[in-house]
Amino acid sequence: MKTPTSVSRGEHILLITACIIIIIAGLKLAAPLMVPLLLSAFVAIICLPPLYFLLNKGINVTAAVFMVTGLVVCLGLLVSLFAGSAIADFSQNLNAYQSRIQGQNAQLLQWLSGLGFDIPKGSILETFDPSAVMKMVGNLLSSLGNALTNAFLIILIVIFLLFEAVALPHKWKVMDGHAPSTKAFSRFLKTVHSYLVIKSLVSIATGLFITLWLSILGVDYPVLWGLIAFLFNFVPNIGSIIAAVPAVMLATVQLGLESAAYSALGYIIVNLIMGNVIEPRFMGKGVGLSTLVVFLSLVVWGWILGPVGMLLSVPLTMIVKLACEAKPETTWIAILLGPDIEEQKKDEQTT
Repeated sequence: MKTPTSVSRGEHILLITACIIIIIAGLKLAAPLMVPLLLSAFVAIICLPPLYFLLNKGINVTAAVFMVTGLVVCLGLLVSLFAGSAIADFSQNLNAYQSRIQGQNAQLLQWLSGLGFDIPKGSILETFDPSAVMKMVGNLLSSLGNALTNAFLIILIVIFLLFEAVALPHKWKVMDGHAPSTKAFSRFLKTVHSYLVIKSLVSIATGLFITLWLSILGVDYPVLWGLIAFLFNFVPNIGSIIAAVPAVMLATVQLGLESAAYSALGYIIVNLIMGNVIEPRFMGKGVGLSTLVVFLSLVVWGWILGPVGMLLSVPLTMIVKLACEAKPETTWIAILLGPDIEEQKKDEQTT
């Protein structure tokens, strides 16, 4: 019998790197399948509190599951009713808005040239084209629309996941000592559940405020911009900036610079209040990831899974971090993914 040959540290690192590359490539190829599965999983996690509330009130499991999923379907239909026509209308007028933005950009460059600034018009317009933002929004909305075409499949998966969530504790009791440790899984579920619920409520409040504010200012498609603000509030750090740019640009084209400034002010106010007051108050020390990791996760998951990957980048990265914490050999990876230890201690002492 041959004794297994020892593997050097360099070979071990190369092997791990190769495995990671293969996993990423597999996720990229399986994105059409993974997107509805991930959406279903996170919708199910958000639905757990009302489900357990109904169960504690003595309602039958089947009735409780269908009541919760029925509420989700009604909310989805309500959003589609208000935002669907706005998305279609905006897509039809997209070329007109792009042309008007390009015209305003040309006028700005001409005005700067009149002041003595020698600016090459062609190269500037090719390199920095503000109208490309509108095109990006159109592509994003179409991508999200494609993801939601599997709405029936997503709802079905959510129903089965909710039934399984109720049955899983009973199965664990029956397995008794043969069941695997649930400590890491419970911690993951609690962390992701807390993050998603709080983030969803904050995002809903942000979207409602933006919709109301832009309606008062008279900007076109306020419900659409409120929906985009709601979705991009799940994208940490830069999500609110991305959501604000197209709405402010549209306000500039439609109503002028003064209304655009008021629109930008509304975004600044709501994000300062939600990001610096409300979220820290209820989310505590945050998601347990460093700022750099949050940004890189946004890029990586967005590349792998598209717009849905951007929206779910933080929960997905938290899964990786908690999985690394479960084994002593990979604890160092979890530490690298986490925030600054010293800063975290200071925050805990101040609180």
